[in-house]
Order: sequence, then structure tokens, then C-alpha cells
Amino acid sequence: MTLNRRVFLGTGAATVASLSAPAVLADGHGRPRVIVIGGGAGGATAARYIAKDSKGAIDVVLIEPSRTYFTCFFSNLYLGGFKEMDDLGHNYGTLAAKYGVNVVHDWAIDVDRDAKTVSLAGGATLPYDKLILSPGIDFVDGAVEGWSLASQNAMPHAYKGGSQTELLKAQVAAMPEGGTFAMVAPPNPYRCPPGPYERVSMIAHTLRATNPTAKIIVADPKPKFSKMALFQEGWANHYQGMVDWIGEDFGGGEVSVDPAAMTVTIDGEATQVDVCNVIPAMKAARIAELAGVTDGNWAPVNAADMSTKADADVYVLGDASQQGDMPKSGFSANSQAKVCANAVRGALTGTKIFPARFSNTCWSLIDADNGVKVGATYEATDEKIAKVDGFISATGENAAVRKATYEESEGWYAGITADMFS
Repeated sequence: MTLNRRVFLGTGAATVASLSAPAVLADGHGRPRVIVIGGGAGGATAARYIAKDSKGAIDVVLIEPSRTYFTCFFSNLYLGGFKEMDDLGHNYGTLAAKYGVNVVHDWAIDVDRDAKTVSLAGGATLPYDKLILSPGIDFVDGAVEGWSLASQNAMPHAYKGGSQTELLKAQVAAMPEGGTFAMVAPPNPYRCPPGPYERVSMIAHTLRATNPTAKIIVADPKPKFSKMALFQEGWANHYQGMVDWIGEDFGGGEVSVDPAAMTVTIDGEATQVDVCNVIPAMKAARIAELAGVTDGNWAPVNAADMSTKADADVYVLGDASQQGDMPKSGFSANSQAKVCANAVRGALTGTKIFPARFSNTCWSLIDADNGVKVGATYEATDEKIAKVDGFISATGENAAVRKATYEESEGWYAGITADMFS
């Protein structure tokens, strides 16, 4: 299916059937309150749809520390020179002005599920009737020997959009002629399964033009990765001899780094590198753990509405959730947010709740106008979000198909960011 902005926005549209049911009054003005923590693909979408579809019947509070949100998805295209950082930045003005969402730029630092309150770093304590957590990811301490958040300026992760992405691009630009770029890839599960390998492609694209004798080393703890055949075909066709992928079978999981010395040790062999992109193992962001809804890493949820197994009034979307077969992606978070928003609005206002439907597509750019994709549709079962069917680009596709796939991804980006912020 060719996806453009109009088609994408239409996938979330549903007519609201008005019924009537009283709800708990939390905002002091006769309305129930929903607090959403995290203003990304899950949180911003959920806040927008609840506010829009309830037509002011629900007080929606969105807590997000950043005034400008930079998408992690499409950030690899910035590294490849296809986007500017400003292209990835979005603000929350329309959510506030058009839909009445109360956008609070602060950090949520605690959740009291018994009292049903959220505490903010600025000192405020806000009550809620329903709480939606869409906080994204944090990194597992000690996941890569020798690396910690204190090392992120020397060896950036660049797996949260914004300054880290800018830092990594600057480091690549400053590499000496014939220098070495290293990536430490993450173990499953992690945000955006094709993301590290699209990043390799985009950095190779940049180096081919500016530093063609440079080398790229990828140390990977996995024996295979998303779209593996497509990426390896692309690397062979466009960046021959530049990319050396070292998987689990060849010691890719036995890795340590020394940020001070700028070395990467793979299976006992140390290599001097000029840039090192360390993408550690991931878990749900800290606020989900503080809320007591995780299993130590991710937050288990019910597939029908994204409510947590621990508390029916707390919902977790996107990367932080443990929901079944869907990958952790911006598309997934947006899809889950629409299901959750429908369920929350229905529970608080008595309006109709529609059956859950989910979908996902992940696009990747290998070289100019050379896009590939993978995706699926899903349904809610008693056990999990379960995959129904799927698709993936084929190796050997012609240039016209690959260009159309890339253009489709551009249409999707315009559509999802409009769905989040417009």
C-alpha cells in the first residue's frame, strides 16, 4: 500500500458514539483528568486523541520536559545528510491551543498509584483518574563493559533524538582520512529493530562522499537482525569493503570499550577507533519503574487497551511496554496510542469503545532513493498483541520500487508528526 499523509491520518479515524456515564471528578471543574507522561509518538498522540474526541469532557495533562521534541525516527537521515535537525523538531503549541491539552514542561519524578497522583520535579503534585505512561527508554547499567552514561560524550549512543545525534554527526565529520567508525549494537529487544543498521548505511553514505577509505566495524551480540539480507545486499552494492559486521558467532557479543583510550575490544582483540557509537541494552524509562508497573525491564500490558497488568488505571505505550509481537517503533507507539485513547475516553465518558486494531511499518534508507520496509498487522488476544500477517521488501528490487518506498516513508513521516502535533 502506498502511504501518504491523508491515508495515514485516516487509519486512526473513528466515529465517537456518544452515550452517557458519570466519571470521577478530578480537575475541580466537573471533569475527569488523564495525565500523560511523555510527549513522543505514543504520548502526544494519546493526549491529542483523548482531548479531541472527548470534546473537552476530559481534562488532559501532558507532562514532557522538552519544549521541542526531536524524533528519534528519521534521525538516521540527519546523519546521512538527507535531513536537517530542524526537520526533526516539533513543538506542542497546537495541542494546547487547538485541543486544550495542558502541556506541562517538567519532569515526572514519582507516581503514587494508591493516591493516584504524579509528582513533578518543580514541586507540584497532580491527581489523575487515568495515567498514561509513554516515557520511552533508558539504558541498562553495565550492559556494555566500560561504558556508562558518563561516557556518552566520548562514545555517544544517539538513541534519543536531539543533541546526541548532533554530537555523533560532528564526530563522524571530524574523522581522519581512512579512520575507523565502530558501532556496538544492542541485544533484543530494543527501540527500532532496523535502526542501528540504517544508521550504518547512512554513515557509510556520508563517508563514501567525504572519507571513502574509512572503515565501519559493527560488533553485534545477535546472530541476525531486522532486514539483514536487505542491508547486507545494500552494503555490498553501495559501500563495498567499507562495512565489517561481526555477529554473535564471531565474538560480536564479547565486547568492551575504553572511552578514554578510544578502543573497542571484540572477543579479546582491541582495536583503536576514531568514533564509537555504543547502543546499550534498553529497558523502560525510569518513571515506569517508579510507578511499579514493570517487571524490572519492561511494563507488561493488556493487549485490548494497553492497561498495565499491575494497575487497570495505568497504561503504558510504545517502547516501554511489553505487549507481545509488535516491534518497538514510532509507528507502533502511535498505533497503540489510538487504541488506548479510545479505551480511556470510553471508560471516562461512557462513549463507545471500538475493538483494538494495530499496525506497524518500519522504513529504512540504505542509499539515496533506496528505501526498504517491513511491517505487519496485529490483533489483541487474551495473552498479547499477536501478529496477523506481514510483509517485507525483497532483495533485488529495481530502482523505481526502492525510490517509491523511500517516498512512501516521507509521506508517513509527515502523516505521523501531523497526527502527533497538528
